[in-house]
Amino acid sequence: MTATDPRRRIPRTDHLLALVRRVQQEARDGLIAPEDVESAVLAAASARATTLRPVLNATGVVVHTNLGRAPLSDAAVAALVAASRYVDVELDLATGSRSQRGVQARAALRAACPAAEDVLVVNNGAAALVLATTALAAGREVIVSRGELVEIGAGFRLPDLIASTGARLREVGTTNRTHLRDYVDAIGPDTGCILKIHPSNFRVEGFTSEVSVAELRTAAGGLPIVADLGSGLLRPDPALSDEPDATAALDAGADLVVASGDKLLGGPQAGLLLGTTAIIERLATHPLARAVRVDKLTLAALEATLAGPPAPVPQALHADPAILQARTRRIADELGLPVAAHDGRVGGGGAPGVPLPGWAIRLPETAAAALRTGDPAVLPRVHDGACLVDLRCVPESDDHRLLAALRRAVGTQ
Repeated sequence: MTATDPRRRIPRTDHLLALVRRVQQEARDGLIAPEDVESAVLAAASARATTLRPVLNATGVVVHTNLGRAPLSDAAVAALVAASRYVDVELDLATGSRSQRGVQARAALRAACPAAEDVLVVNNGAAALVLATTALAAGREVIVSRGELVEIGAGFRLPDLIASTGARLREVGTTNRTHLRDYVDAIGPDTGCILKIHPSNFRVEGFTSEVSVAELRTAAGGLPIVADLGSGLLRPDPALSDEPDATAALDAGADLVVASGDKLLGGPQAGLLLGTTAIIERLATHPLARAVRVDKLTLAALEATLAGPPAPVPQALHADPAILQARTRRIADELGLPVAAHDGRVGGGGAPGVPLPGWAIRLPETAAAALRTGDPAVLPRVHDGACLVDLRCVPESDDHRLLAALRRAVGTQ
């Protein structure tokens, strides 16, 4: 066969058998219903129908935007497969009549964050913010601290996003210091809401001052306070002590919290809106809500993420450094490669600057290209003239695949 012969893309027998064994084990673990095993195998086997390539994330960055942010749990993947067919996404099977969309996922989200009276799910975090500012402040003013007008990536800036809704930005304070009186002085008859944005992808240190949600509540009167947390942390996490969470923001007096589903929550891409019953009803009945409506696949994966066992993201964030070290040394010793201490990162704009202590296999920098273009594709971190392979985000079940990829990459040097 020539190098371009399409038959070269036929999966190897051992790969197919490994796939079957993995799906069978997921069924034994209760992650897939016995009657869904065959369809799960077929779905996994057809994964190469897309040009998107699976990648082993060896960067140590848990929520890696360029790799699709959060990897889904096995439970969420199984839910996706089941929801790819006809499901009762908007149907009450008991009565045969139409029901509210996403009831199950919304119930799971409320259970995960009891501080929220009601919730709404849209297709991503930016859409959630657009819906909130449109419904609450179109044609009116949104008061926001000048130091919180951030760029969220790929050149998209929150000021432009909010302005596109027809709301007018009323900036208060300065880049590094904003006081409660700045907000009080800005409140007027044209104020639609007060927006508090967590600048999750950077830190400003030194001579700084900001106003908390609790302080804003004392001055806002009946004005809605919208807290855009971005990262999707629903409850406090001791490992991320400085990262704000939805529960704390709502308890402090926020009427609405906006967050993403595919970051620290570890679920699918989704925009999460958690708040008071009155605010959520106002958003849910706005015409724009139909344009940012979430699909059945996302609803299924979100519900499974919330109700199932811990997803890969929280597992990676709380990985035991001793276990990481043992896995890393085991693979490195097979190849005679050195191991170095290596701090991972949360990524995805969450907890900037917070190190995740771990370990990495050290290779020559030139090995990075071979790892990226191999099968499986492995994305390492290139730093200080070295190729660093961090196992934090690599499932232990994939250690043998990583070892094979490293062996091939070392052999090319």
